[in-house]
Formats: sequence, C-alpha cells, structure tokens
Amino acid sequence: MTDDFYRIRRLPPYVFAEVNAIRAAARARGEDVIDLGMGNPDGAPPPHVIDKLAEVARNPRAHRYSASKGIVGLRRAQADYYRRRFNVELDPDSEVIVTLGSKEGLANLAQAITAPGDVVLAPDPSYPIHQFGFIIAGASIRSIPAAPGPEFFEVLERAVRFTVPKPKVLVIGYPSNPTAYVADLPFYEKVVGFAREHGLWVISDLAYAEIYYGDTPTPSILQVPDARDVAVEFTSLSKTYSMAGWRVGFAVGNRELIGALTRVKSYLDYGAFTPVQAAATAALNGPQDIVEANRKLYKARRDCMVESFGRAGWPIEPPAASMFAWTPIPEQFRAMGSLEFTKRLLSEAGVALSPGVGFGEAGEGYVRIALVENEQRIRQAARGIKRFLEQA
Repeated sequence: MTDDFYRIRRLPPYVFAEVNAIRAAARARGEDVIDLGMGNPDGAPPPHVIDKLAEVARNPRAHRYSASKGIVGLRRAQADYYRRRFNVELDPDSEVIVTLGSKEGLANLAQAITAPGDVVLAPDPSYPIHQFGFIIAGASIRSIPAAPGPEFFEVLERAVRFTVPKPKVLVIGYPSNPTAYVADLPFYEKVVGFAREHGLWVISDLAYAEIYYGDTPTPSILQVPDARDVAVEFTSLSKTYSMAGWRVGFAVGNRELIGALTRVKSYLDYGAFTPVQAAATAALNGPQDIVEANRKLYKARRDCMVESFGRAGWPIEPPAASMFAWTPIPEQFRAMGSLEFTKRLLSEAGVALSPGVGFGEAGEGYVRIALVENEQRIRQAARGIKRFLEQA
C-alpha cells in the first residue's frame, strides 16, 4: 500500500538499514560490535548545561508550549556566537531561527521554498538530507561534486546553462559529511558571486564548524560581503557540545529564507522543550572549554585510527576536519561494493562502518568511519580488521 504514496515512491530503500539489522542481530546474540558507523557522539555536555536544564525544568511554567522560532535568549546567544567566531552581525529577530537539529531545519526549509519540479544542485556524496529533503518536497536533484575544487565550478556552469528548468537552490556543506572536505573563504566568495549572478539560493551546512584539526578555523559563508543576499547557514550543538540527542540547531542568514522557514515551522511545531533551549543558551554563553576539549578528543581518535588501521593493512588519509574519515575500501573488496563490504566486515570482524553508497552514487567504493569510540576500542577494531584482511 505504501507504494501508492507519492513521496514514499521517491525514496529508495534505506541503505543503512541492512547494516543496522546485522548489527542489531549480532548484539542480540551477545556479540561485541564496535560501532564506527553512525556519527553519534559518546560524550556528554558540560555540567553547567545539565544544571541549567534541571534548574529550568523545576519551574512549573517551563512545561508549557515553547516558541516555534526559539526563545529570544537562545536566538541572541547564537547571534553572539556568530559575532565572536566569525565577526558576523546577525539580527536575532529576523536572521536567526532555532531548529530541532539542523536536519529538521534543512527538511522544513526545503518544504518552504520548493515547488514540484524545481531543480536543486546538491553534492554527491553528501549527507542524505541534503538531497532527500528536497526530493521529499518534490524537487529534482542535479548532482555536483562534493570536493570544493575547480571541477565544482565547471559543473555549476554547465548546470545553469543546460538544466531545464533553471536550478533554484545550491546546497553545500563544509566540513562535509561524509567526505570531511573543507572549504576556505575564497571558495565561499566564488560561490556567493556565482549565486548572485545566476539567481540561486545557497544553503550552507556548517554543523562541524568547530571540529577542525589545523591552525586555521573553519570559515562561514556569511563572512563573505553580501552573502546574506542569497545564503542561509545551518549549525548545530550536537557535535560541538556533545548534545546530539538534545536536538538543537539553528538557521541564520537571509531574511527571506529565514522568514519562509519560520512560517512553515509555525504550522508544524512549538519548538524544543523550553528547559532544553535554556540549557542550549547556557552552552553558547557559558565556558567554552568543551569546544576545545572535543576538538582534541576527535583529533586524538583520528590519529589513533590512522596509525592502527595503517598497521592493520588499511591506510587511511587523515581527515582535516569533522568527526569522520572517508576512505576507499581495500582493493581486494572493491568489486563487491561498499554495502557488501560493510556487511562482511560487521559479520566477520565485528566492526560496523557506513557504506559509502548510502551517501550517493559517487560514494560507491568508499566507507565512512565515525570517530565515536575511544582509542582502546579503535585499536580493538583495527585488530579485528587486520584478521579480516589476512583471512581474505
């Protein structure tokens, strides 16, 4: 019967479901599975954030409906973050909205601005919501490269010249999930110039802004003069403050896009639980030690993975940012594809990874490795992988 539903017909089978089912079955049998698949942080937010949640939750009035666009204090805190971090001034009333995680915000913005048949330019491979948020809304996707190199703009030029109807939206995200590619400010300047010239809206996903490993902090597209004429940017507290389950994100930037998202959300939700929003405000306004601590944590795990997997016989290129590594599957397994490889690795080595094909056709032949286990477990995974490769 679900085949009769228009939007369901547009969604392919969920690739990750097969791996998840094998993992669940193995754990049900009592087997130890090292899960490096889902990007699910294993830490906790700092004590002052949890204390604020508990404090506000004790107020009987805090359990009423909240504000769909986010409480004023939280929107101001996000505007202050952009001022501190990027030297970007935002109006918290018209250029900032709180979302239930960036994923919900991206999907609802797609619903707000997309008509059936619109063409959207989205990277392949990419985080699934970058494409499927618009597919669910009725759009057609034209794929563009995920890497921010010369080919990126060559493909954009062809897309606006030859696509009918003309593309309406460009989606980008750096540091990227799954590939961990990073972009610099000159890249964003070219994107903004291109979008202004060709009448494109730009949606930038900056969820991993604070997880970078070099000396140069990750930039924001809104640092580009006139970017707010065409762009909106999504961020999240999930990885930065270890608050993934709290579901607190933001969209900031262009007033027209923020207004459209605000209007759609007003019909769909009453916002996050008020104590959660108060605690998120405390996270942004309070001590920022956890930001640097998490950056060091993921870097140590990255270095451990690169070293131990390399000794196991699987060289991994160190990612420059994000909490993921994106790597080709070992050569002897490439003919079977990324999904079958990850299923075999899980069954025979007890290590769960994400198959690259789940992030788009261009992800075939790759896997994504999430840095969500401690160093001891990463080394344990490497030992299992070494036995698996030797037996193969």
